[in-house]
Amino acid sequence: MGSRSHIYMPLFGKKILFGVSGGIAAFKAAEFVRELKKSGAEVKVILTENAQKFISPLTFSALSGNNCFSSLFDQYSSTLIPHIELSDWADVLLCLPATANIISRLANGMADDLLTTTFLSFKGPKLIFPSMNPNMFESHATQENIAKLKSYGYEIIEPTYGRVVCGHKGKGKLVNFDTVRFYIQNVLWPKKLKGKKVLITTGPTREPIDPIRFISNRSSGKMGFCLAESALLRGAQLTLICGPTKKEPKEFIPHLQVETASEMASQVFNLSDNMEIIIMAAAISDYAPSTFLQNKLKKSQETLKIELKKTTDILKELGKKKQPNQILVGFCAETENLIENAFKKLQEKRLDLIVANNVMEKGAGFDTDTNKVYLIDTEENIEELPLLPKEEVAERIFDKIEKIIEKAFN
Repeated sequence: MGSRSHIYMPLFGKKILFGVSGGIAAFKAAEFVRELKKSGAEVKVILTENAQKFISPLTFSALSGNNCFSSLFDQYSSTLIPHIELSDWADVLLCLPATANIISRLANGMADDLLTTTFLSFKGPKLIFPSMNPNMFESHATQENIAKLKSYGYEIIEPTYGRVVCGHKGKGKLVNFDTVRFYIQNVLWPKKLKGKKVLITTGPTREPIDPIRFISNRSSGKMGFCLAESALLRGAQLTLICGPTKKEPKEFIPHLQVETASEMASQVFNLSDNMEIIIMAAAISDYAPSTFLQNKLKKSQETLKIELKKTTDILKELGKKKQPNQILVGFCAETENLIENAFKKLQEKRLDLIVANNVMEKGAGFDTDTNKVYLIDTEENIEELPLLPKEEVAERIFDKIEKIIEKAFN
């Protein structure tokens, strides 16, 4: 499997019971079972009778590494009561894809096959991932059944808008794997930051020269996106301010979009007073052109000089007006004298924590999926993290923030 430091396994040791009903998106279920295994989870699959017409039990057995269950009197059950045995085993139970039929049966307390019976007997978190024709999803009957399931404590992860297999376009398309994994994690993660107001910035900014050209940097926003996801998983009330990244934040991450350093500053200052934790992960331009040219700059000279002016140092201003019990976290990307420069920034900007990395190190620069950082606090504790996936770096940063909060209130 390789070094654990390079493999992100957020569901390591978690037991997922994966129900599959008879929709065309059942083929996606096979792909998602494989990805859940890669994330470290142990997975057992229950197939309905109709699901077996789309994909075979053997496929799921091979992908999960466990026997696939389909009958109330399954021969693989050691007790011959599989719905109880599986319910006692699992940490979380989900149905993907969830058809209009299975949603109706669950909403009305049916217990006529292994999957519906298991849902009735399971006491843990239950997730439903609908996938169907948009007209069927939006029908009064389906929406009424979904409302019933919500009232019973089921979590319904609504489908996305798009074109489905039948050719219709609308809300009915199954969500992607990142969304599935997030909601599984979300029902299992401790909510140590429940109700905490968290502001995170991410991505680059663009400082326009003319209507076509701009000054920017290589930030991808990946680190900030991972921090945003970690904050949500811990129960925080998140506000993410995002510069112009190549990729959009994942669909479950609420965000505000900005482009320039000035726009970033305006949004941050408007929100900062009410925030309990502020993490400035954005790579904000230090300089911007002094003037904006209304028309395209023509290529008429051998050399060109553009006068630049300093942008607002948002982190420094936040430090000046820092609220009591407010946690302020900054990032320090350097090419030399990393620890020395990070300490200086920590002190000058009144930070509680600084995340420092040398962008010249392999795997630790911009636009990578990994990072190698140092976490430095006000007591000059230096925690050096190995090269890790950015998702895991985000988790470690929030682990440190939680320790700072605990110490401040104890």
